[in-house]
Amino acid sequence: MWGCLARGLLCVGEVRLAGFLGRRLLSSNAASGKSNAGQCWNCGRAGGVESGDGFFCEHCRALQPPDPTRDYFSLMNCHRSFRVDVMKLQHRYQQLQRLVHPDFFSQKSQTEKYFSEKHSTLVNDAYKTLQAPLSRGLYLLNRKNLLTV
Repeated sequence: MWGCLARGLLCVGEVRLAGFLGRRLLSSNAASGKSNAGQCWNCGRAGGVESGDGFFCEHCRALQPPDPTRDYFSLMNCHRSFRVDVMKLQHRYQQLQRLVHPDFFSQKSQTEKYFSEKHSTLVNDAYKTLQAPLSRGLYLLNRKNLLTV
């Protein structure tokens, strides 16, 4: 109906991402979850993503878009092996959910809420996949085939 840009509101497909005063409107790359070589979508500073898990900008502390290609083992800090310490996996899952769960972003911008949902989904998928031996084995085999192609 109305154009995509209307008084600080950016529509991207079905997702509406709100821009706020003092913040730049998102480019289509930021809205789609693609970053510009480690550049923060919020403050625009290059190299602003923390070296730790890469979830937050070290300058403005804004949640960054998730990397959907990130390996589940690296996300969950596990060795890339069939044998996984399930207690360590559970601890890491809880740690990550305390960082990125959407409930903790209810007072944040629409963009951060959206990124939080994406991060939380990725963490849930990684945990469910690595927790069960069968799905873990299948994941290892599929990732190995993807890496060798």
